[in-house]
Amino acid sequence: MTVVAQPDVTVIIGAYEAMPYLVECLASVERQTLDPARMEVIAIDDGSTDGTGEYLEEFADRAAMPVTVIRQENSGGPSGPRNVGLAKAAGRYVFFLDADDRLGPEALARMVAMADKNNTDVVLGKVEGINRTAPRSMWGRTLDRTDVFSSNIKFTLSAQKLFRRALLEQHGMRFDESLWTGEDALFTMEAYLRADGVSVIADYPCYYLVGREDGKHVTKSGSYTLRFDSARALMNLIADMVPAGARRDTLMVRPFLVTLLPQFGPKFLKDSDEVRRKKLELARPLMDAHWNPEIARRLKVHERLRLHLVAVQRPDLLLDVVEFVHAKKQAGALLEKRGTRVYFAYPHFRSRTAGVPDWIYLAEAREARAIGGYREDAANTFLRRALRRLRRSLPAREVKAAAA
Repeated sequence: MTVVAQPDVTVIIGAYEAMPYLVECLASVERQTLDPARMEVIAIDDGSTDGTGEYLEEFADRAAMPVTVIRQENSGGPSGPRNVGLAKAAGRYVFFLDADDRLGPEALARMVAMADKNNTDVVLGKVEGINRTAPRSMWGRTLDRTDVFSSNIKFTLSAQKLFRRALLEQHGMRFDESLWTGEDALFTMEAYLRADGVSVIADYPCYYLVGREDGKHVTKSGSYTLRFDSARALMNLIADMVPAGARRDTLMVRPFLVTLLPQFGPKFLKDSDEVRRKKLELARPLMDAHWNPEIARRLKVHERLRLHLVAVQRPDLLLDVVEFVHAKKQAGALLEKRGTRVYFAYPHFRSRTAGVPDWIYLAEAREARAIGGYREDAANTFLRRALRRLRRSLPAREVKAAAA
């Protein structure tokens, strides 16, 4: 094997109780079409007792590429092992591979080529699920260069991406070891925001997300309180790095929709009164600090309605809505203003005692289009006329803010 001055990519594998999934994971590394001399593997056994560490050492002895195995006491989560690997990485790029997942044969070669071609700092390779659901909305087409504001990449914040190591080192980026879930979301969002361009490979499955039959996958475990910790950390990161306005609101959709809202879905129906009270208590400061109408209007009506009821601390109304949605009932559609407005009559619509504002039930165009009789062009004209009236009545800087 020819020794190169610097490998193209360092594959960092944190492994804990990973057998037998580790066998196929490492086999997928060996099958890479990238020249073994252009890559290195750093594998961290995080205190396993099932033979994971021994198998990693066997792999290191036979592999065609340089492999470093580090065995340590259990750290309690994926952040510690990943940080250990980052500290020892020498590659121009790093890729974080979970020990129960696997790579497509051409994954590393394609991702490195994509980054080099476009001089981008992060590359997303298409993810497919095996016995579990994989993210889908960002794989519509291959993108040589994009960013977190103009694509759907904010909906995949797992760490399984190719990152330019110089970017990580320049900003001292490491995984937050105080978080027990969502640590990868924080790391990846920061990388997206700091990156000079992001590439997306949508025409080749680079990564296979494997669902473990033993149920030990890290994303399935942990107390509900950890989800609020994760949401808080991600919201604070976005607020710290992105000025208030439309761009920040676009990103805030992600923690509200993916991290916070599921705590007020079907599982909320099964929660005890004490847990419901605690969830609302944990949500209150997040809603007070970050929830606003511009984020709300980016959501579907039932999503917006639930989060509004969380914001105003109305568990009684919230339970009705969650039961309605969980039962997969269809909310009636009400067309008003000559078909330019569509309201979905979820529970408590126009109830005087509930007092939920009408606009919470008002469908945006993407939802309203499914309703016969909706006049989207007329609705847009209505909005343009309203904006013109606003321009005549407000100073220029206030109109710009209102249109943002």
